[in-house]
Amino acid sequence: MATQRIKLNHIMGIIFALLFASLLAARVGLFQRAEKPMMEFDSVLQIPTDREIWMNIFQKEQKIGHVHRQFLKTTSGYRLVESVYMQINTLGMVQDVRYRTVAHLDSQFSLSTFDFELQSSLFHFKARGGIEGKRLTIYSGLSGSEQKTELPIEHKIYLPFGILEAFSQVRLRPGDYRNFLIFDPISMAQRSVKVTFLDEEEILIMGRMERAKKISVDFMGAPQFAWIGKEGAVLREEGSLGIRLEQTVREEALKRGTITSSADFAESVSIASNKLLSDIDRIQELTLRLQGVEEKNLFLDGDRQLYRDGILVIRKESLSDYLKERSEKGTTELEPFLKATPFIQSDHPEILAKAKTIISKEDPDLVKVKKLVSWIHQNIKKRPVISVPNALETLRLKVGDCNEHAVLLAAFARALGIPAQVEAGLVYQNGRFYYHAWNVLHIGGWITADSVMGQFPADVTHLRFVRGTEQQVDLMGVIGKVELKILSETK
Repeated sequence: MATQRIKLNHIMGIIFALLFASLLAARVGLFQRAEKPMMEFDSVLQIPTDREIWMNIFQKEQKIGHVHRQFLKTTSGYRLVESVYMQINTLGMVQDVRYRTVAHLDSQFSLSTFDFELQSSLFHFKARGGIEGKRLTIYSGLSGSEQKTELPIEHKIYLPFGILEAFSQVRLRPGDYRNFLIFDPISMAQRSVKVTFLDEEEILIMGRMERAKKISVDFMGAPQFAWIGKEGAVLREEGSLGIRLEQTVREEALKRGTITSSADFAESVSIASNKLLSDIDRIQELTLRLQGVEEKNLFLDGDRQLYRDGILVIRKESLSDYLKERSEKGTTELEPFLKATPFIQSDHPEILAKAKTIISKEDPDLVKVKKLVSWIHQNIKKRPVISVPNALETLRLKVGDCNEHAVLLAAFARALGIPAQVEAGLVYQNGRFYYHAWNVLHIGGWITADSVMGQFPADVTHLRFVRGTEQQVDLMGVIGKVELKILSETK
């Protein structure tokens, strides 16, 4: 299949847009795998009164949105409501983003039930669920197409802004910390987060100096902080990439004309290349030096990538090596990559019916993949969107960026019995490396495919950092830290 490079704003940026949405939903950061035992609040004071908070969202000094939070005492615990509005700029396309979380927490602030809704300029996503014994039951998707998911839980789980509220009520000394298991309704991921009381300091809020507890949130090495006032309310939060939230009054938060779109996030997290590449489709091997990455949470070495001591070598696959059909060996290991998930609905009748119209029954797997990549490339409009990637909704709307393309290709392939996964990392375009998502499919072995670019296999400038949709959140640990240098290319 002939490969091609297409307009930049058609392909890159949504990886970070999704992760930014997850970051903001997490307030000051969620996701980090725990290496220490999970802990819970041993004693929590009662919130003295119901509370309502308004906050402005800034990117550096530019206001890009606002947050409204309510904390209400109930007979069994607390009801938390959070509504967020932002204007997000992704590669020149400005989109309004709104999401709302309604949650019921027990007296120790752990999650009982939640109801989440995300609305952007085009896409709409809902998720609801609750704790039932040792399982978290989740219903995701719009009415009429909800998917049920059950996740086992060994510890109490928390929502991010609930943890900050509870942390403000606990008597702690500087240096004291807690580890908590967090659930994020956007990614359906569970991770742990370490929250530490650093010290007290004075900060300027709404024109006056306030004494506040400074809290750090250990988020995969990224600096995240919150300041909690003497009455327990969060006064300020600071995340990565210049994002901060500051308490304000309702009138100021809702004031018309004060919100502007953010700076281009995708551009701001891209990485300049030390060398301009040409005839990319002809490059058979690319060697780079990587710095600022920790191999622990990433998938740098394996399949077409070789990573040793900071040197990454990517070799382009040869389709001639994959002409044989999949053998029976290893079938059990491949089963997870044939199953439907809440966002890769390979068992849905619409997905299966459309996939069957694209291929012929007698086609070998290699031909089927070529036809699927070509159909998605030609029929899904390429447009940056901010949403939770969803194969079924992508098929119905026929629009999306790299994440939408990737989940749809995975759904089509799995529906036809071809194991498929989503990969994410960096890809080269016009002198820079941008965050991007593509696929890997198993036809005798794992081979890459990029239906946005119409590439099968994908070119060697696709640098895989993670494999799997849930693992995409691990990219937050490297964004803004990665340094790379192209050492050589072989054509």
